[in-house]
Amino acid sequence: MTHAGLDARLDRISTDGRYLIVPMDHGITLGAVTGLKDIEGTIDAVTRGGADAVLTQRGIAPRVHGNANGAGYVAHLNASTAIGPDSNDKRQTGTVVDAIRAGADAVSMHINVGSDYEREQLKFLSELTSEAAGYGVPTLAMAYARGANLTGEDPEHDPEYLGHAVRLAEEVGADVVKTAYSGDPETFEHVCESTALPVVIAGGSPSGDRATLEAVRGAMDAGAAGVSMGRSIFQHDDPEAITRAVSAVVHEDADAEDALHGAELL
Repeated sequence: MTHAGLDARLDRISTDGRYLIVPMDHGITLGAVTGLKDIEGTIDAVTRGGADAVLTQRGIAPRVHGNANGAGYVAHLNASTAIGPDSNDKRQTGTVVDAIRAGADAVSMHINVGSDYEREQLKFLSELTSEAAGYGVPTLAMAYARGANLTGEDPEHDPEYLGHAVRLAEEVGADVVKTAYSGDPETFEHVCESTALPVVIAGGSPSGDRATLEAVRGAMDAGAAGVSMGRSIFQHDDPEAITRAVSAVVHEDADAEDALHGAELL
């Protein structure tokens, strides 16, 4: 059985099965930080640079449409703030119907596997994928290893935990899964092999252009399907140029050095 609507919408947020999504839902978490005050200009820049889709909370949709240069749109449906009692406690901010009304091609939600809120978030993700599938709308699960129940020096980048997180997303019906990069292609290969879903990596805190592009290259070499990268792109001095560089790695199989040169970032 084919799912024409689902496949069509996945095509709107990707190119030939590879994904370059720029999430800009950080306004609800951090406030109107650099790159998000004039979000219209940032959306225009990253989509001119080659982003397949942008992602925001649904209330920002009117500022997305008209500035996305034909790119896809993902509505994010849960959140927390950095100043609340626990940023891992992501709560629902909308429904699939809200997202459809906002013109979204896909929906997304964040789950912290290993946190004290895992049970509630797992339930919401399961319900969301079921509801979204009923409308032919794909779900991007942002599945992270975060919380007090994890052990080790750096559990958020532990490939075993990340592999569990991406598998969980598939088990409850997600169509694409985002997670943290483990730090090298050898360990991230385990993460990609843990699911049949397309795996995209988060950008995390900005760490410099070369480090960003080397992480993308390593993830792609390990079997990833692309990136969902926010601050490293929208807070860049030249969001269009860094998007063009990331796109070269994701969509053209460039190495980090060639991507830097091609985007004139050196």
